[in-house]
Amino acid sequence: MSPHNDAPSPTDSFGAGFHRSFRPSGVPSLITGHLTVGEADSPLSCSYSSNSMDEPAFHMTRPLVPGVYVPTMCFFDEETEEIDLDSIAHHAVRLARAGVTGLATQGSNGEAVHLTHAERRLVTSTTRTALNQAGFSHMPIIVGCGAQSTRETIQYCREAWEAGGDYALVLPPSYYAPLFAPSSETILKFFNMVADSSPIPIIIYNFPGAVGGLDLSSDIILQLARHPNIVGVKLTCGNTGKLNRVAAGARKLPQKHNSGNPQFLVLAGSADFSLQSLVAGGHGILAGLANIAPKACIKTIELYNEGRVEEAQDMQEIVAEGDWTAIQGGVVGVKSGLLGWMGYGGFARSPLPRPTPEQARKWKEGFRELVMLEKSL
Repeated sequence: MSPHNDAPSPTDSFGAGFHRSFRPSGVPSLITGHLTVGEADSPLSCSYSSNSMDEPAFHMTRPLVPGVYVPTMCFFDEETEEIDLDSIAHHAVRLARAGVTGLATQGSNGEAVHLTHAERRLVTSTTRTALNQAGFSHMPIIVGCGAQSTRETIQYCREAWEAGGDYALVLPPSYYAPLFAPSSETILKFFNMVADSSPIPIIIYNFPGAVGGLDLSSDIILQLARHPNIVGVKLTCGNTGKLNRVAAGARKLPQKHNSGNPQFLVLAGSADFSLQSLVAGGHGILAGLANIAPKACIKTIELYNEGRVEEAQDMQEIVAEGDWTAIQGGVVGVKSGLLGWMGYGGFARSPLPRPTPEQARKWKEGFRELVMLEKSL
């Protein structure tokens, strides 16, 4: 879960919506570990990572449309910390059946920083196969692909495509930020080089809390939005003024496609400002709280779009309170809430701590009103 600043931190045309215009004829396997997706002798393999990647539905056009996108969790065996593929598949299908617009793997909620290249591929391919087998082959998957070097970021994008991902969510590099060229020249070059080489379209991820305070301006985002393979932005900075400027500027960009979908999808990065983002011209959210309460997040946006603003505001209050619990507890708290209310979730990978009984009770209670709302929908 992405904390806000006031919280303690624990070139082709697009034909039918945003899709792969940059698809090389033979994307090489760049996986760095010895494990490949679906290896029968791997402790990480299961039925969800089988030959289904050869099916036509594994790689198909899945447009980005307004709505609720969920950065999914990665689940682990309580004792061994090996990836729990059954829980990953179950969770993905639960969210899809709730009516969300799309899923995202390899984000902060998915503990991407705790996974190897091979494990990242396996989580994404498991999610894709589970969705396909449950009748949700149309649902897009966004894959976190940020890295500190341009080279590895491109590698993650290629591996994401190979694993069934449709879009790459990319943070700007930040480790050597003091050495970057002035006027954001390094950032512009980074995103353009990644977009030029990625087989899947790029979504910019602006999350200052995860990159040492590096905060992309609306001018930089709109400049990057002109690239035909950069198709959206997730704004976790919480700056609704910036969101307004980006959404308004994106509507004036040259046409990338004629599908009727947004030219450049602008998503809020947290559920606690869903309505504010819609008022500012945004298209929805990509928010971790939807792991707990997908229907409540969806209904809040639906009520607003139907003109039932007062009802939407009432629901937003409950969502925002629940989101505050999630923000304070981070991925540890969200997993604890899932375990307390839904019976699964488990723990984060080491070195993240396991919650104490007192913390688990506190987080479960913090989600109570939100879960009651969710169960009523």
